[in-house]
Parts: sequence; C-alpha cells; structure tokens
Amino acid sequence: MPNTAATVAKLVVRNATPRDIPAIRELFERAYAGSGVSSYTAAMLRGQINTFAEGQFVAEYEGRIIGFCSSFVVNGDVALKPHTWAWITGGGYATRHDPNGDYLYGMEVCVDPEFRGLRIGQRLYDERKKLVQAWALKGIVYGGRLPTLAAALSRYDSIEAYVAEVEAGREKDPVLTFQLRNDFNVIGLLPNYWSEDSQSLGYGIHLLWRNPQAPDEAEAVHAKSYGGRLMETVRVATVQYQQRRVTSFDEFLDMVRYFVDVTADYRADFCVFPELFTLQLLSMEDQELSPAEAIEALTRYTEPLKTALRDMAMRYNINIIGGAHPTMMPNGRVENICYVCLRDGEVHEQAKIHPTPNEVYWWNIEGGNELAAINTDCGPIGVLICYDSEFPELARHLVDQGANMIFVPFCTDERQSYLRVRYCCQARAVENQCYVIMSGNCGNLPNVANMDIQYAQSCILTPCDFPFARDGIAADTTPNVETVAFADLRLEALREARYEGTVQNLKDRRHDLYTTVWKELATRDER
Repeated sequence: MPNTAATVAKLVVRNATPRDIPAIRELFERAYAGSGVSSYTAAMLRGQINTFAEGQFVAEYEGRIIGFCSSFVVNGDVALKPHTWAWITGGGYATRHDPNGDYLYGMEVCVDPEFRGLRIGQRLYDERKKLVQAWALKGIVYGGRLPTLAAALSRYDSIEAYVAEVEAGREKDPVLTFQLRNDFNVIGLLPNYWSEDSQSLGYGIHLLWRNPQAPDEAEAVHAKSYGGRLMETVRVATVQYQQRRVTSFDEFLDMVRYFVDVTADYRADFCVFPELFTLQLLSMEDQELSPAEAIEALTRYTEPLKTALRDMAMRYNINIIGGAHPTMMPNGRVENICYVCLRDGEVHEQAKIHPTPNEVYWWNIEGGNELAAINTDCGPIGVLICYDSEFPELARHLVDQGANMIFVPFCTDERQSYLRVRYCCQARAVENQCYVIMSGNCGNLPNVANMDIQYAQSCILTPCDFPFARDGIAADTTPNVETVAFADLRLEALREARYEGTVQNLKDRRHDLYTTVWKELATRDER
C-alpha cells in the first residue's frame, strides 16, 4: 500500500514572507478587534521580515493565515531592563535586532479568534523555542499583555496583587496564565509599555523563558548553529489501552480523546495506540459476529475513525500513531492498517506487511506491499505493526530511509506472544541504532473473536550504549494495567552512537557481502 498523505486541509507553521503581509494585517485586525490597538503598517511588517526572516512565523490553515508571531535577537542588558514596546522594537520595525545578541525578544503573537481551539499560540511558541535552541541563545524575553487587568483591578489593591493571584493560580488571565504554563517566569512589571493597550492599562508583564540548553555563562563565545532546526529531544507517549465494553462509537472516541488530551498536556510529540484497539467497537454487538460480519461492521467506522484521529491530532497539537484497524479495501482485500495522523493535518497509512496465522484465519487479512518512512515535524519515522517487528529486514528498510524512531502497535494474548515482540523490538533498536516504541492492549473482550484476553507491557526502547539507559529501556509500564509511559528521546544521541559508538552496526555492515532488495509491487489503487 502506498504511504501517501491524503489530499486534505493542512495546518502548517512556517516562516513568514513578504507575500503574507496583507493577510497578516487582516489577521491583526481580527485578533485585536475592539481593543483600540492599531495594526502594523505594511512597512513595519516588511522591516521585521527583511531584518530577521528566521524569527517571523505564520500559522496557515487551508491557505488562510490564522496565526502570526514576530521575534528578533537582542542583548540581555537591553531586554532585561525596564523598557517600552516602541523603544525596544524600534517603533515596530525590529531595528534593534542584533545577530550577536543572547536573547530572543518576542515582539508579537496574535491568533485568529475563530481558531483558538487548535493551540496555535503553543505552536508558535514551540517554533520560537526551537529557534532559541538552534541559535544557542539564553532564552526568550518579552512584555506580555494583561487583557483582563482593567476589568479585574477593581477587586485588587494593586496590579502587583493581581499578578500574584494569577501566578498562584487563583485568578485566570488569558495571556499570563498561558505563559506560566509555558514555563515563562514573571520578572517584573513594565509601566507605559504599550500606551494603546487600554485593556492592559498600558502595562506589560515582563516575562522570561530560560533555555535549559543554553551555553554556560562562563563561555566567552556563544556558538550558533545556522542549519536546520532539528528538535533536541522528542517526547513520546505510549498508551497501554484497556479493552472494555462500549455502548457507542462516541463512547469509544471519548476514551481515545482522553489519552490524547492527557499526553498533549504533558507536551508529548507522539501519542501511540495499540494494534486492533478498535476491535473494542465490536463489543457493542449483542452476540459474537462471524469474521466476515465483524470486518463489515468495523469497516463502517473506518472513515469516521480517520476523521476523528486527524481532528484530535490538529486540535491537541500532537502526532497520533493510530494503532491498527482491520479495513476492507475497495477491491475486497482486508488489510490491517495503521493510520498516522500528524498535527499539521496530514494522514498517512501503513499496512501490516506480515499478518499472523491467527489474523489470516480469523479475519482473512492480507499483507500490504509497501513500507515507507513518514516525514514528521520530528524527523522521519516508521511503523511496524506487531508481527512485522519480528522480521529484521523491515526495520532496516525503514532506517535506510532515514527513520530514527519505529513505532510498534501490538496485540498479544499471553506472555510468550508478548515476549516474542518485545525481544525482537529490542533487537531492532540495537542493530539499527534507533528508538522503538511499543504500545499494547490489556483487558478482555468477551464475545469478540480473537480478542478474548490480552497481555501487554508497553515500553520505549533504545540502543544499548553509553548515551542511553543502562538496560536499553527508556520507559516501561506495569504489565496489564491501563497506563501511559513517557520518554524524552535525544535524536543527537543516535547520531553519536552511529558514528562514535562502542559498536556501529549501521556503519559496519558488509555491503560487499550481502544486501536486501525490495521490489516495487502494485499500489493499492492497482490491486
């Protein structure tokens, strides 16, 4: 099956260009409607982009600009002392940009009110943080608005008291509360920061985010990387999902959404579900269905499932590895497919290459013919569904395509079956010097054929070398308990292992002696 993205609407965050200026101005008018704040002129926006193009970002959905942020680099002795918005931004043109500075200054963030449920602000700040890390800066500084200050001040003796209540969590401010959750710290108040902002009474809240990977203060030279901004770590979350009876498709989605929400709150980049977790939908039937009836029943949910997972990925700003779902193809084939829904709106499909004897017997499942790496905002990844992890050629094929992480949704009924998958996944991590993330089911499903009992111990595995955990396990779960496991995975550690490790499996392969050849078979549309 070809691993292609569906031709659907996409949400992307990219650098702003001069062509975006009219749309940014329209966005600003929508975002600040009723506040009395003047819009940027075209000349100001042009100056920001031309001065420091790397620091200007837009969020685009279906060709419409729905978010914008502007930033520039400045020295701490400028950004950390009291200032006004007009002074530090050069009147809105970002003319104080200093390529040799040590802090990123946040000049502007605005989001279309119609799209605030998609966490656009969080996405824009994530881009800023990646920029800070790529340039080896000390952090982000800016003066934030206090849009509820004018309305709330009648209840407090001072502005400082209001800010203290927000910091303590007893008061909510749409800007400050968000920034506190985003690891910013209050370093003071900025009187007369932005006189036009009547809602904030002209005040700004002086905020600072410190880069945890900033060079040591004693270093005389701050080296900067001007290449691609690859994230230093990728946070993955594996869901050990309990099978239980449900009474509706909406009830099933509520359970899935719960885990997506939780993992998104923990700022995970990936949320992984188990193989065949959608067979839970068959528990709605009053009696056990025949294999043909079961597949027909599941097929009714394929498109709603894809739509729901894609919506969750975008809404919660997280990439979802959607387990695996038995799917009836247009030509009558039944394939076990993992739907990978990325947070930019793309949907990819990866079929299981090797169905197990049980899958062939119970569901008449046939294997797919294509295995392709999937490009994500965290680098290329691959998916091997359960039994596929027991074939070394498949993982090697994905890593040869650039995959650094391989996700393995699995479904096993007892411990021996589970250990076959676990041991093979650990081997794949060692021999390919990559990360492998396993996600399995627990619990039981009476009256659902081939899903009577489950055994799982989901985990996140690493190579076995000095940059990694001693036993090659970044995270593990308690067997057969519904839970979530997290791990922060350093992609740079894989490069270290592959080129400077104690053993260098990928580099040391005997290409002169052996090789694996993949055939290009018919695509799904041709079969």
